[in-house]
Amino acid sequence: MEVQITVSHWVYLLTVLTVVVLMIRKRDVVLPCIIGSFVIGLLFRGSVVGAIQSVFTGLETAGTELFDIMLVIALMVAMLKSLQTLGADYLMVSPVRNFMKTPFLAYWILGAVMYLAASFFWPTPATALVGTLLIPVAINAGLPAIGAAMAVNLLGHGMALSGDLVIQGALKLSAQAAQVPVEAMFSKAAVLAWVAGLTAGIVGYISIQKDIKQARDNKDGSSLIAVQAPQNITSWARWFAAGVPIVLLAVVIAMVVGKIRGGAATALLGGTGTLILVAATLAQHGKDALEKLVGYLREGLLFAIKIFAPVIPIAGFFYLGSPKIAPSILGEGAPGLLFDLGRAFSQIIPLGKIPLAFGNMIVGVITGLDGSGFSGLPLTGSLAQALGGPAGVNVSALAAVGQIGAIWSGGGTLVAWAFGLVATAGIAGVSPLELARRNFIPVACGLLAATIVGIIMM
Repeated sequence: MEVQITVSHWVYLLTVLTVVVLMIRKRDVVLPCIIGSFVIGLLFRGSVVGAIQSVFTGLETAGTELFDIMLVIALMVAMLKSLQTLGADYLMVSPVRNFMKTPFLAYWILGAVMYLAASFFWPTPATALVGTLLIPVAINAGLPAIGAAMAVNLLGHGMALSGDLVIQGALKLSAQAAQVPVEAMFSKAAVLAWVAGLTAGIVGYISIQKDIKQARDNKDGSSLIAVQAPQNITSWARWFAAGVPIVLLAVVIAMVVGKIRGGAATALLGGTGTLILVAATLAQHGKDALEKLVGYLREGLLFAIKIFAPVIPIAGFFYLGSPKIAPSILGEGAPGLLFDLGRAFSQIIPLGKIPLAFGNMIVGVITGLDGSGFSGLPLTGSLAQALGGPAGVNVSALAAVGQIGAIWSGGGTLVAWAFGLVATAGIAGVSPLELARRNFIPVACGLLAATIVGIIMM
């Protein structure tokens, strides 16, 4: 079916290009996103009042969509603050220092642990678990905070989620749209995810050499959760140092055995962090715990709000591109502007292995710009079936290429408003916009390598 491109589509595309250019130039992009939301609201609703309302509903919708991630970050940071006061955090991560002695080892151990954790449950809860325990150790080993964030992000939200080899939610979506068995896509998605992940990881490590040198010359203390050695070690600190990892490991086991995924996993982790926060506050402050607990929560929430403040208006604009979310912002009948543009682009792709592979990869990346990697999989899978079949190429391989592009983009490693990237930046204490910018070249290299391998498979 032919897609009708309207003035709203062109405004959306122009705003997206403006955002990309400004991000490359290291500028903030909140202002163009708000202006874009206003203009599109004006065009769709036909009134200034409706346009103003669209700006607010976009912010409201983005805040609602992102709140669970913001809340779990706030709770985990509050928990860490209470453990830092107690001195348990230092003892808790001390054994890992025996392995993470250099920036090289810190980067790859951090990434490997994140990959394994993210493979068994969604990467965002994995980020809170792995990041809160190991990022401070990695920083103390000489790895800059931005390098730690890249390791977690590239190998967790990139390599692990794009393959989705354990949970297989992405594989099922792609396979259903492409009308192929999940088993046909499994090996191809695995190989492409590994190729993209290892390539991006290697290029990412090479790209932070100057940061490592600067961190060595001047210890990087930018991370909120950097571990400080306590002056007095109490028995409570030792109990919590031993107990918290056991409790978090039990949470991981419960997630795997009980198949607790997504929002349910985030809720389990957030609730566990809250209870640990309460217990640590009572142990450290006794009768003063009532007031101290509020202080820790305030610190956690202020930190989370600081991280999310620029993200919410950006997400509010990009959610206009999703056919599922746009109606809640603009009203009933609102089109998914980004998806329409993706379909229009797909109609001009010539049939052939190379253009089909690169075309589906680009369409996947475009659909991921709304910050939701999974939402683009029905489109990339459908394109693989519709275009790959007549061209005589391997449909499952073509669908896997699109899946890699969509999830690496929106899952996310490329866009600063994606859940995965925001969570990683929040835990590491770095700017989401800076993390997205630093990820760009490693991810581009990884996706290029994966596309080439996908062409060979086709």
